[in-house]
Amino acid sequence: MAFMRKSKFRHVFGQALKRDQCYDAIRVTRTSWESTYCAVNPKFLAVITEAAGGGSFLVLPLAKTGRVSIDHPMVSGHKGAVLDIAWCPHNDNIIASAAEDCAIKVWQIPDEGLKENLTESVVDLLSHQRRVTLLQWHPTAMNVLLSTGSDNVIILWNVGTGEAILQVDMPDQIYSVSFNLDGSRFVCTCKDKNLRILDTHTLEVLQEGKGHLGAKPAQCVYLKNGQVFSTGFSKMSERQYALWNENDLSSPVVIEEIDSSNGVMFIFYDPDTNMVYLAGKGDSLIRYYEITDEAPYVHFLTLYQSNAPQRGIGFMPKRGLNVNNNEIARFYKLHNTGLCEVIPFTVPRKSELFQDDLYPDTAADEPAISADEFFAGKNAKPILASMKDGFASSNKEQLKVVRKSNILDKMPPKTSQTSSSNNAEAAAAPALPTGFDPKALLDDVRKLKLIVKAHERRIKTLEEKMAEFESEEETVDDA
Repeated sequence: MAFMRKSKFRHVFGQALKRDQCYDAIRVTRTSWESTYCAVNPKFLAVITEAAGGGSFLVLPLAKTGRVSIDHPMVSGHKGAVLDIAWCPHNDNIIASAAEDCAIKVWQIPDEGLKENLTESVVDLLSHQRRVTLLQWHPTAMNVLLSTGSDNVIILWNVGTGEAILQVDMPDQIYSVSFNLDGSRFVCTCKDKNLRILDTHTLEVLQEGKGHLGAKPAQCVYLKNGQVFSTGFSKMSERQYALWNENDLSSPVVIEEIDSSNGVMFIFYDPDTNMVYLAGKGDSLIRYYEITDEAPYVHFLTLYQSNAPQRGIGFMPKRGLNVNNNEIARFYKLHNTGLCEVIPFTVPRKSELFQDDLYPDTAADEPAISADEFFAGKNAKPILASMKDGFASSNKEQLKVVRKSNILDKMPPKTSQTSSSNNAEAAAAPALPTGFDPKALLDDVRKLKLIVKAHERRIKTLEEKMAEFESEEETVDDA
């Protein structure tokens, strides 16, 4: 019988830590954008906070539990509310933030955490015409970042040079995005209710199909085996999950109703154990499932229940877990009260020895390929590392932004005027004014061209809509 199916994760249970081992008095953002508001890695916890006159987020070293001082230093450089934050998978000191001011900023966090407000980003990525809503780092390529905005554009950036390399216009607002294992494809959900799979090197749509039919935002994640897992709503506003074949999105392999709550369900996926955790906004539950090759493919295990709803939630990467306690997942749950509760999930075992079956080799913090190799068309699976003695982060150099042959610690000063015709002579001139950098200027010109192109596209779209509207009016007048 199906409910008697054997699984080593059958008895996984979550147990919240005591309050003094959690984080308290955090002023969590009040923005209504559907984000988890929280990002965590083996060194730091980051939470988007409420800030007057701009956007900021809090970064705490994991060990700094307890009450957060009201004047604790913040990362604060955005002119609008921060909507998403994402830690770089290959450098635990690097975090990217996206905001309503149309900017993406990449920050370098000191090992010991912040001693004062951090306002100087390593690099600003500017090309979106409207607020930037989602960020996703490439899983295996160094310094490659994907962003989406309310301008319905998806951009792939080379963070190391500060350049927008590829971009594609989507038909509607993008709600969720997820790379596959080697980063050669990604899946996204949109406001038009379609599920799409795109090639990361060409941004060509490879597959497209109707996803969840409800109006609320659907979420998606690419599984290790190439399938896609999604959550969303039915036409009757019931919450659902679905499993899809990446090569055929015409109909789901499995689709199941969960309940009739109205909170968007965020998906947290562990490729090592093939477990999926679902945490709904405003829910007090975290459900977890195991995905296998045998029908019904998605097997409900059990759920973690508490008496307080989650305002946001963070999920620790596998390399940050405690293998000595058989911990297979750890959540950081934001409460409406400002508490960030730490909830480890463990598999009960009597043996104190390392459990090989619970901890297959996991993705290390080493990139498999460079950004240049990726943008030249190369793909690579993640570099794996053993969890046997716990995972020690490798030493990283500070992120440098490389403008062609110049290595700069921060953005070069903007030069107001120059003639593009004499850039070559300026580059070769022996004595240039301090701070004048023709190559950086060329980069700025390239960025401006991208922005102008985006404006031209938008103007064209608006003109077409205006023409349609005028022709409709004429038809009505004639009638």
